[in-house]
Amino acid sequence: MQQKLITIERHIAEQQQQFPQATGEFSRILRDLTLALRIIARDVRRAGLTDLLGSTRVVNVHGEEVRKLDELAHDVIFRAMDHGGHLCVMASEEAEGLIHIPSNYRRGKYVMVFDPLDGSSNIDANITIGTIFSIYRRLDESLDTPGTLEDILQPGYKQVCAGYAVYGSSTQLVYTTGMGVDVFTFDPTIGEFLLSHPQVRIPPHGSIYSVNEGSFSLWEERLQQYVEYLKTPSTDGRRPYSLRYVGTAVADVHRTLFYGGIFMYPGNRKNPEGKLRLIYEVNPLAKIVTEAGGRASNGCCDVLRIEPTDIHQRTPVFMGSSEDVTELEQFLRGEHPTQRAHE
Repeated sequence: MQQKLITIERHIAEQQQQFPQATGEFSRILRDLTLALRIIARDVRRAGLTDLLGSTRVVNVHGEEVRKLDELAHDVIFRAMDHGGHLCVMASEEAEGLIHIPSNYRRGKYVMVFDPLDGSSNIDANITIGTIFSIYRRLDESLDTPGTLEDILQPGYKQVCAGYAVYGSSTQLVYTTGMGVDVFTFDPTIGEFLLSHPQVRIPPHGSIYSVNEGSFSLWEERLQQYVEYLKTPSTDGRRPYSLRYVGTAVADVHRTLFYGGIFMYPGNRKNPEGKLRLIYEVNPLAKIVTEAGGRASNGCCDVLRIEPTDIHQRTPVFMGSSEDVTELEQFLRGEHPTQRAHE
C-alpha cells in the first residue's frame, strides 16, 4: 500500500486536535522551528560552495573553536524563534548565558534550549551532523516577564517536546511530544517534511555498541570489562557486538534508535563528567530514546531525573536498547552477569 502523504504541519495539527484546551501556541513554535531547520539543511548541503566551512577563530564558552556553520545555525534558530511571541527565554550550547527575547516582542509560556549544530568536528569532512532541541513550559505560565535561569534549569522529564534533525544522506526530523516518536524526511523538491517512519520503537536488544574506544585506557575498570564482554563471542550468537562510532552524538543515537544496541559517552580520568551537555544534548536525546521504549542512564540512574545546576552542565550517558543499558548498569555496579547466566 502507498503510504499516506502527511506533512509535519498536518501531523502537528492532528495531534493538537487531541487536546481541546490547546491554544495553538506550541504548534506555532514547531512551525517556526521547522523553518529554521529547512534553512540550516540548505546551508549544510551548500557549505563547501559558499565559504561556510572552517573556523570563525572564535572560542566558545566550552573552550571549543566555533565553526562557521555553528555560528550560522545558532543565528538562524534565534531569528526564527525570537519574535513569535511563544517563548520567554532560550539557551544555546553556543551562548554563554541565557538568550532573552528582545523587549519589543511579546513573551510566551514556553522555554527552548538547543544545540544548533551537533558534531562540529565532522563538519569539514562532510560527515553527518545535526541540530538538537527541547521545549519546556516556563515555571509560572501566568507571567509575561523575561524567562529566568530557573526556567531553563528543569529536569529532562519535564520536556514537553524533544527532537533533533540529522543532516546526512537525507535530512530527517525526529521528535516526540510524549505520544511516541515520529520521523519525518525532508523532500527538497516540494520543501516539506513528510512522515516517513511513524511511531518508531527501538529494539529491546541490539548488536551494536557506539563509543570512542580510543579512551579505553582512561575508563574505570568496570566499563572496560563491559566493553570486553561485548566483544567476546557467545554460544547463542548474540555477541560479539559490532563497533559503530561516527563521533556526532545525534548521528550515533539516530542509528541506535533504528538498529538498537547502546550508545555510550562515559566520563574518564581526564573528563569525569564526560563531554556531552545535559541540557542541550543528553536530555533531548534521552527523551527520544525513552519515548521509543529504550533507556538513558548516567550509569546509575535515569538521566531525565537529574536536576540541572548549570546551563552548561555535563554528564556521562549510556542510552539505547533497554536490555543493553540495564546490562551496562549491572557491570558498573560490579554485578557482572556470568557468561553462563547470560547465555
